[in-house]
Amino acid sequence: GPEPGSPKGRAHDRRSRMGKGRGLPKKGGAGGKGVWGAPGVVYGYQEPDARDPNYDEAAQGDTVYATVVPELEEGELEKNVQPMVLEYFEHGDTSEVMELLRGLNLGSRRHAVPSLAVALALEGKASHRELTSRLLSDLVGRVVAPEDIAWAFDKMLRDLPDLILDTPEAPQV
Repeated sequence: GPEPGSPKGRAHDRRSRMGKGRGLPKKGGAGGKGVWGAPGVVYGYQEPDARDPNYDEAAQGDTVYATVVPELEEGELEKNVQPMVLEYFEHGDTSEVMELLRGLNLGSRRHAVPSLAVALALEGKASHRELTSRLLSDLVGRVVAPEDIAWAFDKMLRDLPDLILDTPEAPQV
């Protein structure tokens, strides 16, 4: 190794180079490069400091936490609404469907709910079409607006050639 008094031997020395101290490591063993402090130290709450350059007195008011539900995307809407409608065909309870739809943030895609329900009813039996009629009449004014129903039926009439591929008797039904 290097000689005890040589400068190369002192380059990687962890002790203070000031000539003071007791020969302990510089930081007292409280971490190293990329570490925030000694292991096991838990920092508690600190009062905001008015001398802090990031302190904003106007922003230190009451904090309000609110639950934000993002608006559903087109694929997510179909993935969430289709099982609701299929389950509705089994039990026929419109109030349960309304509560489930209110829990979703349909936003500007409210018109897709009637369209999807009618498309599923066309693929099903006559009883499914009757249940869908009852569901749509109960949803109007509570979950969807009459304009949404009109928009959904207009869209379905424009997409009738695609519906015929899935359900050949769609125009008569």
